[in-house]
Amino acid sequence: MKVIAAFDSFKGCLTARQACGAALESVLSLRPGAEVLALPVSDGGEGLVDCLRSLEGLQPRRCRVRGPLGDAVEAEYLSDGATAVIEVAAACGLTLVEPSRRDVMRADTYGVGQLLADALRSGCRRLVVGLGGTATCDGGRAMVQALRDCGIETKALKAEVLLASDVRNPLCGPEGAARVFAPQKGATPEQVEVLDERLRAFARETERGGWASESLAEHPGAGAAGGLGYALMAYLGAKMQSGIETVLSLLRFDEAIRGADLVLTGEGRSDRQTLMGKVPEGVLRHSLRAGVPVHLLSGGVEDEAELLAAGFASVRSINEGDTRSLEALMRPDTAMVQLQNAVRRVV
Repeated sequence: MKVIAAFDSFKGCLTARQACGAALESVLSLRPGAEVLALPVSDGGEGLVDCLRSLEGLQPRRCRVRGPLGDAVEAEYLSDGATAVIEVAAACGLTLVEPSRRDVMRADTYGVGQLLADALRSGCRRLVVGLGGTATCDGGRAMVQALRDCGIETKALKAEVLLASDVRNPLCGPEGAARVFAPQKGATPEQVEVLDERLRAFARETERGGWASESLAEHPGAGAAGGLGYALMAYLGAKMQSGIETVLSLLRFDEAIRGADLVLTGEGRSDRQTLMGKVPEGVLRHSLRAGVPVHLLSGGVEDEAELLAAGFASVRSINEGDTRSLEALMRPDTAMVQLQNAVRRVV
């Protein structure tokens, strides 16, 4: 029996690696002779580096940078000397700031520029950048300033920059970075309007400087990571790619599932939005092409009928029927046991 465990993180609870490890242990407890492959997966946001750290040749590299509110943080990325894998959340992530200190009006992306500069100065000429999980909404203005301060001449940059993200939002407007994502980072309705205008002003400044056309602010993904997508495309000529497709390609997922009997996947919460480019949807699409059934095991589940109609062999919440509080169920040790029990029921 060959089983693939390809989980995303259960945010605030289990990392993707922990979830895959729990599933692996559970399968082996029932089928000691099974071939079980753990493939932690990310859609390009937080967890990207952890998911790819086992790839041959990539080594961790640490860099001291300015965090989202100015405090120094140790950020890690992966590099083989030619290619660097970077997640922007390592330098400006929401989780780097205690909830009581979060301030999207002040938070900036300067540390991301320092991280990119370190990779470029070390000789990397291909940067895979995961967008997501930021505490910021500055459009990448501070990132651009940091690159300049570090002596990186972006106009003469000879590097390929690939953005891993499945966010399709533009920079500004009703579906832009400020109105859609800033409230999740603590912005009030009044602050959202100020942030949206700041992003518009940055876009106008970028256009006047000849860095971008007026249409770039409307490009799908320009609003990703608080607008970082826009600055990376404008100033570094970055190309936007599907986050889940980028990760599955780097993991050689299609090769890994060859001959598998089933695939186990999941995330913190699954609903109809799961089918809009999130990890389980990407895993499902590739697995169905290979004729391998996929079982979805998530912390919480809504829209079960739609998920089943999309092709999942089974869909279940690992907490189904459990009446304990959400706080209790989100304890990592509890979630680990719940996931293992759910895997046993499937296997």
